[in-house]
Amino acid sequence: MATQIDDDDDECPFCQIANNQTDTEILMRDDELLCFRDAKADAGLHLLVITCTHIDSCKALRAQHIPTVERMGEMGRDALEKNKAGDLTDIRLGFHVPPFSSVPHLHLHALSPAGEMSEGWQRRYGPRSHWFITVDQVLTQLRTRGRIK
Repeated sequence: MATQIDDDDDECPFCQIANNQTDTEILMRDDELLCFRDAKADAGLHLLVITCTHIDSCKALRAQHIPTVERMGEMGRDALEKNKAGDLTDIRLGFHVPPFSSVPHLHLHALSPAGEMSEGWQRRYGPRSHWFITVDQVLTQLRTRGRIK
């Protein structure tokens, strides 16, 4: 389930970013979420949206997290637009499903342009990926099952 990490936690790199313990450039931030560029970008524009409170992964999400997931999607879309993503109908917004998450902290990938994905990018983030679940898929599962399958 969701757990909060103490301000002095040194284990989670995304908690360190959320707690301003790194020099990562924050593109957008509010009380619950923040957005920054992925250090290992797999797209022309590859941003991450994370929760300021530690949540392990999309598998830890429950129905009460629906507003958080909706806001993560909105921030991802807004950040792509603000950073000149171009065609906002050609984007991917989603999460890697454990054990395929590189960092055990909930993070949304906001990627553009989706139409120019390489074969490798398709395997990791494409519509047929078994590793990647879109915001819409997460919301559907939370609304119908109350959790992520």
